[in-house]
Amino acid sequence: MTDFEDYPANDRARLVRKGRGATSNRVGRYERHAKEAIDDGWGSLDEDLPPLQTELRPDTSRSVIAWNESPDIPFDRSINPYRGCEHGCVYCYARPTHAFLGLSPGQDFESKLFFKPDAARILEAELAKPSYRCKFIALGTNTDPYQPTEKRLEITRSILQVLAAHDHPLSITTKSALVTRDIDILAPMAAKGLATVSISVTTLDGTLARTLEPRTSTPSKRLDAIRALNDAGVPCGVMVAPCIPGLTDAEMETILDAASAAGAREAAYIALRLPLEIKELFEEWLHSHAPGRAKHVLNLMREMRGDALYQSEFGTRMKGTGPYAALMERRFELACTRLGLNRARATLDTTRFHRPPRTGDQLSLF
Repeated sequence: MTDFEDYPANDRARLVRKGRGATSNRVGRYERHAKEAIDDGWGSLDEDLPPLQTELRPDTSRSVIAWNESPDIPFDRSINPYRGCEHGCVYCYARPTHAFLGLSPGQDFESKLFFKPDAARILEAELAKPSYRCKFIALGTNTDPYQPTEKRLEITRSILQVLAAHDHPLSITTKSALVTRDIDILAPMAAKGLATVSISVTTLDGTLARTLEPRTSTPSKRLDAIRALNDAGVPCGVMVAPCIPGLTDAEMETILDAASAAGAREAAYIALRLPLEIKELFEEWLHSHAPGRAKHVLNLMREMRGDALYQSEFGTRMKGTGPYAALMERRFELACTRLGLNRARATLDTTRFHRPPRTGDQLSLF
C-alpha cells in the first residue's frame, strides 16, 4: 500500500472525510490483500469523497462483562456497550480490535459500529451467578459508552439502571457531555459511594479537537460536564489523555487548571499510545493535518518509547520512558500539587451489592 505521505498535499486533502478522524481505511493486520487508490484516467481522484455514513449492527455476544489481569490498570472487569466508536479519535487505542472482525481499524472503526441490544438483561444474569464477587465495574475502557448513537439507543443508560438497582459500584470514563443526561441515576448512586466519573480532555483548542477527535463533545462542553457532575454530587475528575508530545502536551497545566476550576478534585494522564495499526493511522493524520509538526512529534514519540513508536510492556506503556517522559510526569505532579488535586481519592463501596434473584430462587420473607 502506498504510504499516505507519498501522496501530494492536494491528494491527501481529498482522502480526508469530513467529520471522520482516520484519513484512510487501510486494511487490518489479518487481511491477505490491501487496497490502493489509483488514477484510472477519468479524473476520479480529483473528486472529493462522499460523506461516510454510520452503520449500526447488533452484537450478539453472550456476555457483557470483560475481564482482565493487567497489572497497570486499577480494575479487573469492564463493560463496553459498543464495538467501534463514532467519536473518531484518530489516536484511539481500541482501533486495532476492529481487525478481529475483518474490518479496518481506520474509517471502518468509526463508521461500522456494533451495539449490544440485550446488554442489560445479560448483565443482570451475570450478576446473579452465585460465583460472582462484587468489585467495581469500569465503563468506557475500550470504546466510549457515550458516543453519539447512545443518545438514541440508551444502552449505557440501561446498564446503569441494572447496576443502580443492585447497588453495584461503577466508574465511567468518557469524552462526552452526554454523561450528564444520566445524573438522575448517577447522583443517587454517588450518594451511596457507588459512582465516579472521569472526563477525558486532550486539548482545549477547539480547532485541533475537530480534526483529532471530530465527533466528541467540544472541550468547553466537557468542562461544563465536569462542573455539572460535581455540582450534583457525582465525583468527577479529569483525565489528560492522551498527552501527545509536541502537539498537546504543552496544554497539560492549562487543562488541569480549567478542570480544577470546574470542580475536579482528581486527575490522571496517559501518554499517547500507538499499538499495531494506530501507528500508521496517526502518521497519516499528522501528515494531513499537522505536516509542519509531524517529524517533531514522531521523534519525541520515539524518544519516549525506546526509539520505537510504541512499547507494550506493563509499567511503561502508559507513561513512556526517558527524559521527556520524566519531564511530563514531573510537570503533572507539580500542577496537581499546586491545584490540590489527588489529595484524596473517591472510594467505591462494594458492601451494598445485592445479587439479582435467579429464576426459581426462594423469595425472602423480610
